[in-house]
Amino acid sequence: MIDDEVASRDLAVLAVPLVGSLEETGDRWLPFRLVDPAGEPVEAVSSYFRDLQAAGRSETTLRSYGMDLLRWFRFLWSVDVPWKQATRVEARDFCRWMLVAGKPSRPHWRHPDGAGSSPFVGRAYAPSVRAHCETVLRGFYGFHLDAGSGPLVNPFPLDRSRRGGRAHAHHNPMERHRNERTGLYRPVVPTRIPRSVPDEEFNEIFARLPSHRDRALVSFYVSTGARASELLSVTQAGVDPGRRLITVVRKGSRAEQELPASTDAFVWLRLYQAEIDESVPRERRQPLWWTMRRPFRPLTYHAVHRMFERAADAAGSMATLHALRHTAAYRMAEDPELPLTDVQFVLGHALLTTTQIYLTPRKEDVIRRVLAHHADQTRRAAQRASAPPAPGYRAETLAVLFGGAAR
Repeated sequence: MIDDEVASRDLAVLAVPLVGSLEETGDRWLPFRLVDPAGEPVEAVSSYFRDLQAAGRSETTLRSYGMDLLRWFRFLWSVDVPWKQATRVEARDFCRWMLVAGKPSRPHWRHPDGAGSSPFVGRAYAPSVRAHCETVLRGFYGFHLDAGSGPLVNPFPLDRSRRGGRAHAHHNPMERHRNERTGLYRPVVPTRIPRSVPDEEFNEIFARLPSHRDRALVSFYVSTGARASELLSVTQAGVDPGRRLITVVRKGSRAEQELPASTDAFVWLRLYQAEIDESVPRERRQPLWWTMRRPFRPLTYHAVHRMFERAADAAGSMATLHALRHTAAYRMAEDPELPLTDVQFVLGHALLTTTQIYLTPRKEDVIRRVLAHHADQTRRAAQRASAPPAPGYRAETLAVLFGGAAR
């Protein structure tokens, strides 16, 4: 039986304060911890993080999972329900709240009074964000269910129609396999075409980059297809201009991999290295990318993201830093001399089906070809209309029948 008071919870008037936080500890054994409104760490989340670390998950994964858990715990704190007593009702209301209430207003450090609020406030969370959050919370409660430290029933169950029976029992062999272990409240994530940057737009952004360091970074991004964090992992010993290779640390496996890059990227890199201050450490194991201002520090993802964002804004573009990876992938996939398996290796995809999405035509290319098709059709129609009449027909008679001046 569901309590009538709980079942009739009015989410329209529910306020979810931005209390608690996910803190970076600096401790290698527990890089992040979730703290409650009183500033006390939530041990249930810490133990889950330790389990994830034992499974080989990276620190970025722990942070990503922690943000989803923080969102869930804030909801539970607002409805005054302990995490151990959460039921399917709370899970259902939480998923509805993410869908309807949308993103909360967060004060920006430059505008504490809220004058610079984000235009995305109140907009529903993206299906990919809601799906990721549902998966994380189902895993969190599954961990505590196995350990006997949580509720007896997972608040985020699997879909009723997919809990039993043989996997893929009714699968159409002409269609791709789908995940049989889909959560009950997991939204359908639409398939999106990767957003790449057209050549003209890329040239406009590149022309507005302020330094040789930024030009080298962007050149490596668009020629290697490396993720933002992967390119920042390059050390000074990981650059081989003679072979035109750089060595990055892969995001998921943490394995080192050599990636080929364009000649232009190494030219910009050499110009950047020539202007580096002498106080910047020059050792083989030191990072390759550094800040331009004192005190010199290794370049971070957020700094590079903001750098590219400023250049894109100056060029009037909505392109993102991650779009450079898609741009590199499209450029390589369009080369008939480059096998798709080579593109898969360079991008670090585990499955070839993931790389195949870059065979999907880009929107701007489709529009250009269709417009050219329409222009060609118009040109052909004009040629047919201007063709002289066939022998044996009188021009003045055709002019009376079809209109127009006699030919």
